[in-house]
Order: sequence, then C-alpha cells, then structure tokens
Amino acid sequence: MNAGKGIVLKLISAVLFTLMSALIRYLGTRYPIGEVVFYRSAFAIVPVMLLYAWRGELASVVRTERPLGQAGRGVISIIGMFCNFGALARLPLIEANAISFTSPLFSVALAAFVLKERVRIYRWSAVIVGFIGVLVVLSPHVSGDELTIAAASATTLAGLAYALAGSLANAGTVIQTRRLAQSETTSSIVFYFSLSCALAGLATWPFGWVTPSGAELAALVAIGVLGGSGHIFLTESYRYAAASVVAPFDYTSMIWALLLGYAMFGETPTVMIVVGSAIIAAAGLFVIWRERQLAAARKQGAAAGPLGGTAAVILPRTP
Repeated sequence: MNAGKGIVLKLISAVLFTLMSALIRYLGTRYPIGEVVFYRSAFAIVPVMLLYAWRGELASVVRTERPLGQAGRGVISIIGMFCNFGALARLPLIEANAISFTSPLFSVALAAFVLKERVRIYRWSAVIVGFIGVLVVLSPHVSGDELTIAAASATTLAGLAYALAGSLANAGTVIQTRRLAQSETTSSIVFYFSLSCALAGLATWPFGWVTPSGAELAALVAIGVLGGSGHIFLTESYRYAAASVVAPFDYTSMIWALLLGYAMFGETPTVMIVVGSAIIAAAGLFVIWRERQLAAARKQGAAAGPLGGTAAVILPRTP
C-alpha cells in the first residue's frame, strides 16, 4: 500500500473527469446526447484495452460469469450516462457537478432498501443534510413566497431533472457493481460498461447526428479518451490505498468545475450554489468517514472471534 501514490492517482482522475465534463458542456448544446455518449464510450475502450494488453490481461477483460448481471448494470449505466450528459448540456458546470455528488447519498438509501443492509441514524442524518444542500443549490431557481419556479427556462428545469435522475442511476450502478464484484474482474466491469453505453449511443444514430468539424471531432474523441483514462487512474488509485482514504479526494473536482466553468463559459456561481455544494460535500464526506469506522469495527470483530476463542462478531454490511 502507498497512500500518497493512491491519492495522487485519485487527484489526476478527478482532473480528467472534470475536463471531460467541461468538453461535454461545450459540445452538449449542439450535439445530440446519444452521439456524445457514443464517442465517450467507444473511445474510452481504447486506453482500457491498451492498458490490459500491455499487462497481458486481455482475456480477463472479456471473460464474465454473469452476463445478465453485466447487462443489468449496462442498462442502469446507460440511463445514468444519458441523464448526466443531459444535465451537463443544460446546467452550469459547478451546479451539475455538485448535484452529481448526491449519488453516495442515494447509495445509502438503495443499500438499505435493495440490499437490505442495516443503515443507522448517523448515515440517514447525512442523507437528510445532503438533500438539504440540494435544496440550497436549487434555491436560485425558486422565487417569491409562493415558491414558484423563477424565470428559469425549460432547459434549466430539464437539466435539474436530468441531474437528479442521473445521480440516482449512478447510485444504482454502484449497488449493481458491488454485486458483480463478488465474481467479476474490474476490467470486465469497465469493458462491458463502455461497450453497453457505446451501443446505446450508436442506436440513436437514425434519429439524427451532427457531422462534426475537425476541431469538434477532436473534442469528441478527447471526451472518450479522458473518460477511459480517468477510469484507469481511478481504478489504479484503489490498488495503492483503501477506498476510504482516496474517496474524499473526489470532491476536489468541485474546485476544478468552478475554475473551468468560469474560464471556459464565464459561469460565476451564486453564493447559494457554493454553500449548497459545500453542504453536499460535507454530507458525502461524513458518509465516507462513517463507512471507514464501520469497516474498522468489522475487522476488529472478525479478529476477536478466533483470538478470544469465541465466534466472531457479525456486523451488518453497510455502505
């Protein structure tokens, strides 16, 4: 284990994913979502395949014992990717980024209701606080005592709906990934995720695609390469440090989203968006910290049984 190296790799992945999001924001107003999804997914496969070919692990990329499980994850991922890209095309970068970080909060709820895991008051409180942060982020779109929608365009409202739906779908993907990880390799999960989304994006071609210019084609390809490379750095970060150590550094992407949003699109976030983003980040970080505590408690409980001559303490599986 090398925590410093793991953190650096995680920080690089955050930068790459934010750059990818900025390019999606740049192209999203002119290109159909399905076309962007295709380029993002198809060209993401390239760096992934190159890495595993270099390692001599190509067989593990395509091998799967649970094709139906991979297909189920693919469907959820397709929904999530379409929704996330729809949000990026319609909302300021920092706002779409902030709402996307509600995904860990949705994961807590889904773990309780879908996986039947025991979730205590601490993490339920974090979920409530996190969604209060969402309301704060959305507050610039609300006006008057009647709480009517302000002069927000239909595009903005659609973007907010896309962002929340995408966050929920991402949480579902996490739950399905946890199930697949019991028998599937990380490389196969990444490969079939990208393949499913690429095919779904390609299926939208008959409904009309835009022929890109040279510069825009380069941007579309870059979206895929950045996404695939970011996934590699993300995966590698977990080789060197525990997830609870590196996961908090995901939130550095909020800083990059703020800077890129201003530099590329002249987007200046309101005070409420910044405050709401901070609340969402704090709630997510609390969930990560609580998970680390529970993981340590499970290890102590498992060790206590053999050492003490009694059965190990069985603690609830919690996200």
